[in-house]
Amino acid sequence: MWLPIPADEIEDLPEPGGSGLNYRFWDGGPEFPADPARCAFYVVPYMKGSEIAVRPLAGMTSVRVVQTLSAGIDHVTPGIGSLPPGVALCNAKGVHEASTAELTLALILASLRGIPGFVRGQDAEEWRAGFYPALADKSVLIVGYGSIGAAIEDRLAPFECARVARVARSARTTGRGPVHALSDLPALLPEADVVVLSTPLTPATRHLADAGFLARMKDGALLVNVARGPVVDTNALLKEVESGRITAALDVTDPEPLPAGHPLWHAPGVLISPHVGGSTSAFMPRAKRLIAAQVRRFAAGEDLVNILLTTD
Repeated sequence: MWLPIPADEIEDLPEPGGSGLNYRFWDGGPEFPADPARCAFYVVPYMKGSEIAVRPLAGMTSVRVVQTLSAGIDHVTPGIGSLPPGVALCNAKGVHEASTAELTLALILASLRGIPGFVRGQDAEEWRAGFYPALADKSVLIVGYGSIGAAIEDRLAPFECARVARVARSARTTGRGPVHALSDLPALLPEADVVVLSTPLTPATRHLADAGFLARMKDGALLVNVARGPVVDTNALLKEVESGRITAALDVTDPEPLPAGHPLWHAPGVLISPHVGGSTSAFMPRAKRLIAAQVRRFAAGEDLVNILLTTD
C-alpha cells in the first residue's frame, strides 16, 4: 500500500506484516518507494498535480484501489485507461466539506462587504466608509449540490438569505427542498444574487459557466467558483467583470496556478484565493481517518466507500 502520509502517523491502520499488508510512503517524490507492480492500494498524493498523480499508474498492474484525497478526481482520470479491470476509484467525500464550505462563505461575505477594498484602504491609510451589499435577503443558487453543496447551504442557514436554490446533475428532493436539474439553469440564473459553483469537473461541466450562462446572471450578481477552474470560461468571465456587470470570487482558476501578468489578477470586482478550499487544519485528521477506514475495509474484504467508478 502506497500512502502519502507515513503509516506510523495514521492511527487505526491494520498492523503490517501479519495482516499481509506492507505500507510504503510516497508523496510524489522522484523515486518510487517500491515496485509499482506490487502495489494493491494507492492513495494519491494530495495537491501535487495530475502529472505526479498518474505517474505510477501505468506500472500498477496489481492495483485494486486508487484513493484520492480530494473531492474531485479529474487529476487522476487521465491515467485510468492504463489500469487493469476491476480497480475501484474512490474520492475523499467527508474530508473537504467543512473547509470548502467555510471558504465559500468567506469569499461571499468578503466580496459583498468590500473586504478587499478595506484591506487596500488600510494599506493606503484611507477610511473607505459607505454602504455595501449584505448577504441577508439575497437569493443564492448552488450549482453542484453534492456533499459540499449541502455543507455550503448548512452554513448559509443563519444568514437570512431570501432563497437558496439547488442544482445537480439530475433533479431530486431533499429535506431542505427540491434540487433542480442542470437543464433548469437558464430559468434559475436570472433570479440569483449569488451563484456558487461546487460541481465536479466532467466533460458535461467543463465551461458550464460560459458566455451564455454568465449573460443570464442578473446585473450586479456575484459568481463564486470553489469547484474547478475550467468549469468557468475564463475569457467569457473577463468580458463580464471588465464591463462591471457582475463580480466574481474564485478559489480556482483556469489556468492554475494563475500566472503573473494574467488579466484576472487585476480584473475589477474579482477576488482570488489560491485553491485553498480544502487546505486547512481540518484536512489532515479527516484524511487520516478516511485512509485508515478504507484500508481496514480493504483488508477485511468489506465494501469500500466513496467509489465513483470501477474500471472495465
